[in-house]
Amino acid sequence: MTVEHAANLIEDADALIIAAGAGMGVDSGLPDFRGNDGFWSAYPALGNAQMRFTEVASPFTFRSNPRLAWGFYGHRLTLYRETVPHEGFAILLRWAQHMPHGAFVFTSNVDGQFQKAGFAAEQVHECHGSIHWLQCLEPCSRDVWHAGGLTPQIDNNACQWLGTLPTCPHCHGLSRPNILMFGDGGWLGWRYDNREEQLQRWLRGAKRPVVVELGAGTHIPSVRIFSETVIDRHNAGLVRINPRESKVPPGPNIGLAMGALEGLQILDSVLRRKLKGRGAIV
Repeated sequence: MTVEHAANLIEDADALIIAAGAGMGVDSGLPDFRGNDGFWSAYPALGNAQMRFTEVASPFTFRSNPRLAWGFYGHRLTLYRETVPHEGFAILLRWAQHMPHGAFVFTSNVDGQFQKAGFAAEQVHECHGSIHWLQCLEPCSRDVWHAGGLTPQIDNNACQWLGTLPTCPHCHGLSRPNILMFGDGGWLGWRYDNREEQLQRWLRGAKRPVVVELGAGTHIPSVRIFSETVIDRHNAGLVRINPRESKVPPGPNIGLAMGALEGLQILDSVLRRKLKGRGAIV
């Protein structure tokens, strides 16, 4: 009955809030940076150097070892460009299209997979920024620009950027991804602040919202904090899909101990069965 209850929360909602953490991308084949072992498995050169994710993902590393920092982020940029979003994204998009008040995505992922899957950019709030946008490392101005013209050439074995390093078009100093990193005082987050304001305005128009949270852990709890704030302030139900950390706050909330794709497929099957039973087109 737990899955049935979760399906009922989604079926009865007029607005869908999709809250996605790193676990959302695992079923698309993206690496899981949970713990040093997972990170070093994806990037052996950094494992050999005993460099933790928190060290590499830092403006300090762009200053002290820019070819390594850009080797790491350049590899990720290529990976995310080549990755095909899994079926769960299409399921969420279909649910969103049937919601009277529509849907909004809140994600800590910087990979742009929701936009690639068909969600409008105006529907997606990337709270930690996006790898598909760049900024000056210093920064010399508030300007950010799209990374579409950047073609990474990486020595993957050494995690090193080859050739000329990406630079700022204004001061010609080093550029960096427009991502919130660890120990980051120079992140230009105004694009995402604007999207946050849009999200809050949209939420105020919802009458019966539901939060579907996917692959959001407690180590960096940005997404979980958002989900639980929404259910407190907007009387929303929460469906938390997480294979390891599925416990939910008291109330009409359901936790499903499974991966994002599996959970979405099971819920979609139940919802389709309900609609078919009513003679609706599915």
